[in-house]
Amino acid sequence: MTNLRIALLRGVNVGGVTVKSAALAEVFRGMGFTEVRTVLASGNVLFTGAGQADAIEKALADAFGYGARVILTDQATVRAVIEAYPFDEFDDRQPYVMFVSEPGDIRNLLELAGNTEGDVERVQPGDGVLYWEVRKGMSTDSPFSKKTARTPGILTTTRNLRTLRKLA
Repeated sequence: MTNLRIALLRGVNVGGVTVKSAALAEVFRGMGFTEVRTVLASGNVLFTGAGQADAIEKALADAFGYGARVILTDQATVRAVIEAYPFDEFDDRQPYVMFVSEPGDIRNLLELAGNTEGDVERVQPGDGVLYWEVRKGMSTDSPFSKKTARTPGILTTTRNLRTLRKLA
């Protein structure tokens, strides 16, 4: 089984940044990547080949005219992240995983979060990620979401557990 690389793009198809999946895949193919496949319309690209996040960001910025930010991972890592998800899943909760570009940023995000144990949401650190569970309908309005939405110097991107299962 091939362990494909995964590019998680921040801010795609939200906030006025529109990127069509076919065009996104074409940028990756144009960079020489193979086995390119997009998953959903939220900036998820599976691919094979060498390449760094900064080169991908530049190609995306050139193609789509926005300040692209990318976090790179791979399928084996995503499978491990899914397996380690610390919270039980309930219909009234959204299960999220927040990816960071620098592992030390998890500590910074936890400090920003403060006490999140309660009815609305919970966060817990993982191996290179931050696990976040929030009541449905509160994903953009919860205390943690508001505190971490614009964190200067910290590159994050968040994915729902269901999306990650499609990438694994």
